[in-house]
Amino acid sequence: MTTITKSQTFLINLFFSVFTLLLIVSSDARAIQMAGNDDFDKVNVIPTDTPFPEASFLTTQKGKNHFPLIKKGTPATILVSSSDHTGVLKIAGLFQKDLSHVSGQAAELTIGDELNSKNAVIVGTVGKSTLIDQLIANGKIDISDLKGKWEQFLILPVKQPMEGVDNALVIVGSDKRGTIFGMFELSESMGVSPWYWWADAPIQSRENVYVKTGVHTTGEPKVKYRGIFLNDEDPALSGWARERFGGINHDFYEKVFELILRMKGNYLWPAMWGKSLWDDDSLSAPLANEMGIVLSTSHHEPLMRAHVEWNRYGEGAWNYDANPENLQEFWRDGMVRTQGQEKVVTLAMRGDGDEAMGEGTNIELLEKIVNDQRKIIAEVTGKPAEETPQVWALYKEVQEYYDKGMRVPDDVTLLLCDDNWGQVRVLPALDAKPRKGGYGMYYHFDFVGGPRSYKWLNTVQIEHVWEQMRLTYEYGVDEIWLVNVGDLKPMDLPINFFLDYAWDPTAIKANDLPGYYTQWADAQFGGQYAKEIGEILARYTKYNARRKPELLAHDTYSLTNFREAETVVEEYNELLIKAQRIKAKLPKEAQDAFYQLVLYPVEACANMNEMYVAAAKNKLYRTQNRASTNYYADHTKALFFKDADLLQQHNEFANGKWNHIMEQTHMGHVSWFDPKVNKMPEVSYIQVPTRAGLGYVLEYGEGSSGRNARGVNSHSFSTFDPLNDQRYYLEVFNKGIEKLNYTLESKYEWIKLSSTAGSVQYEEKIYVSIDWDKVPDGQVEGEILLSSTSGQSFTIKVPLRKDVPNKASGFVENRGIVSMEATSFQRKKEVKGISWELIPNLGRTGSAVTTLPVTASTKEPGKNTPYLEYQIVLLDSGTFDLQTWFSPTLNFQKDEGLIYAISIDGGKPQVMNLHENAKAADWTYPDWWNNAVTDNLMKQSVMQQKLSAGQHTLKYYMLDPGMVLEKITLHKKGVDTASYLGAPESVKK
Repeated sequence: MTTITKSQTFLINLFFSVFTLLLIVSSDARAIQMAGNDDFDKVNVIPTDTPFPEASFLTTQKGKNHFPLIKKGTPATILVSSSDHTGVLKIAGLFQKDLSHVSGQAAELTIGDELNSKNAVIVGTVGKSTLIDQLIANGKIDISDLKGKWEQFLILPVKQPMEGVDNALVIVGSDKRGTIFGMFELSESMGVSPWYWWADAPIQSRENVYVKTGVHTTGEPKVKYRGIFLNDEDPALSGWARERFGGINHDFYEKVFELILRMKGNYLWPAMWGKSLWDDDSLSAPLANEMGIVLSTSHHEPLMRAHVEWNRYGEGAWNYDANPENLQEFWRDGMVRTQGQEKVVTLAMRGDGDEAMGEGTNIELLEKIVNDQRKIIAEVTGKPAEETPQVWALYKEVQEYYDKGMRVPDDVTLLLCDDNWGQVRVLPALDAKPRKGGYGMYYHFDFVGGPRSYKWLNTVQIEHVWEQMRLTYEYGVDEIWLVNVGDLKPMDLPINFFLDYAWDPTAIKANDLPGYYTQWADAQFGGQYAKEIGEILARYTKYNARRKPELLAHDTYSLTNFREAETVVEEYNELLIKAQRIKAKLPKEAQDAFYQLVLYPVEACANMNEMYVAAAKNKLYRTQNRASTNYYADHTKALFFKDADLLQQHNEFANGKWNHIMEQTHMGHVSWFDPKVNKMPEVSYIQVPTRAGLGYVLEYGEGSSGRNARGVNSHSFSTFDPLNDQRYYLEVFNKGIEKLNYTLESKYEWIKLSSTAGSVQYEEKIYVSIDWDKVPDGQVEGEILLSSTSGQSFTIKVPLRKDVPNKASGFVENRGIVSMEATSFQRKKEVKGISWELIPNLGRTGSAVTTLPVTASTKEPGKNTPYLEYQIVLLDSGTFDLQTWFSPTLNFQKDEGLIYAISIDGGKPQVMNLHENAKAADWTYPDWWNNAVTDNLMKQSVMQQKLSAGQHTLKYYMLDPGMVLEKITLHKKGVDTASYLGAPESVKK
């Protein structure tokens, strides 16, 4: 038996290849730091008195039969049998550190089968730990719930489990990873975030932690293999790893393996562009196997060989038809060197460098490749091939081989794929014959390819991940869930969510999603500001998902309709102000985590969006001869270089720990291929005259055309009415260097002006509205006089109408437009077995709505069809175009397309096929798909119909499941609705 005391911790931890543990207790915050050679190994700790959630198996209160994990700052001793897996022993060292940080005192770890301690945490694996097996034999614990289980653990207090121990907390696993997950479950529950190192999230320490009576377990995972793919890792992740670890080597991977395990993941596709986990460092793969990480290779790297190794050692062409012997020998070496290691072997073959194999490739050749590869597997392992887990990735064009009839043996997992942008491409038919190897899903948070690469920051809404992966799970895909995470760090939140959801997709419902942000923020920063931080995370990822930063341009958002561009900038900047205020309140131990997880992404994206809007104003104002044209050229330039300053700050914060990690280029993309450097949008300058000059723009001004389009010097506002109670702006702008003095006056007391005079350097908005209580009967128009000291004056008409319905009910038309968020229906109809479900926050502007179950059969429009009902009020008759706005779901059943129906005023429902024009395969980059992923939207024009003034009823019918509706709009023929996000929701009466 070996007892590890504080003085012996260094030697044991060196034996287990982990960092030295030094506890430094600060006088003012009890902060404990683990110090290595520098701040690279620092761990932040914050004391907290916050009680655990009621549902937790932990409590800060002593109770009858509660196990004292930490009592008055003293931690229990940890006992692990030396007979257990070496990986369990290794993780026990990490668990020891966790317990030390939480308690504030060094916890003891004993490796052996004996202990003399009042309170002990006994950790072990069934059938491997002599300690655990003895407890079972003596009837101290019942492990019947663990028999035959995959990765399951039990955590339970036990009285007098063995001689020398009065009270024990037993953590027992059905297998190696079950035991490891049990330790990390306790670590996370008591306040150690999986991101304590990767995002510097402070550990929450407590004086007292007790484990409640009873058995705690999370059961078996619903998905067998759950993991990540490190990809597109240059220059950011690779540059950081070279500086910190000397490369992507076993020291680097040890941190990655730990992170995956802390989130109860078990699977990894390692970094592969110019790299090989196996060939670059011979210690990496054995370390993965020891720690319990299942390695595999990416979709185009067969039989455990990284593709770069063919460049290093391969002989001849990467062509099986012409060079089978050399390829077979190459693949055989991959199997030989991984003999005895847990793995999932990738089968088949793509073209050299992750390209398609070419038009001449035939199914017969691919099937021969697979058969030959399985012969190699059987020969090397000495077992039938079906006893080695294998996977065939149906990536891009490979899906078509399957569609055309190519098949692999039933024990091989079919790895289905998304479209590289987060939409699942195809799912098994509900009546498909079960496969022994099952199905997997390869998903993306990062991608290099068309229409643009996106790698810089998190642009993922967890709501969309939830919706698409819920669909995936319900259609029977539960063998492998793998997500491409690029450089890893910017994707902290969605990675955590993906792996949490993969453990049990039935445990997180749509209405749980808002709370997940709060829960995650609590785990990283503590509970005091968790709700506010969670709201920031939900908002910034929503804003980024609208259009990924690499796809932004000066003309993305409209400057002339719906105040869209200004609203986007305001939303980001309001978010930034909230983040800055919270940062100022957080303790110093949480500052680094908050900066990288919240503040930097919000500030960087706010800056970038404002830069593109500034460039747009420069371009537009140039045509209007505004004095501010040059200001916005300079402002664009300042914001562009501010982006570089923000990057430098990120490289330097936390004493440079994360230098290089955010160095992906993100501005100046014109194709999928990344620019080598960030590039500023183009701007131009004008020669501004000295003398002030008056110009103005009316929001939705009428009577302007040609050179004076977009409301410049318009003679009339659009019509005001009491139902919409509009508040339009009049923007006064200066055309000279000298300041412009203006006055606004009206003889009509019912016209309200936010300003009647001012001095303008560049421009100023004055808001115009109506006091309807003062409008005389029969009044249809008023006037405003705009004048300036430059001698110019303009008379502007203010038209209005009071002939509107007194008892309007529904969404009211304004300027020929009606806009309704999908979740704002007035009535819904559900039928037996089918219900409507709101997905909070999903979509570009509001929330979204879909139906349950997602496996329902197709319906025909009729009396027994589920529908949502919307009431609308039109102020004028005309021909209206009705459009539906959907989250970009693909035709995942590979049939004619997903269908729905729309009716107006009880008319015959018009059946629509969302994929009517989506015939070309997404991987060929057709326009329909490029537009869908660029805009994060699929929009359809349903009908053009003449409608009378008055009230109307619109119904949206669910015919196919799996469709996610975001918005419905109507606009009158000829009305300008050009914008990215569409009209804001109409007034609802």
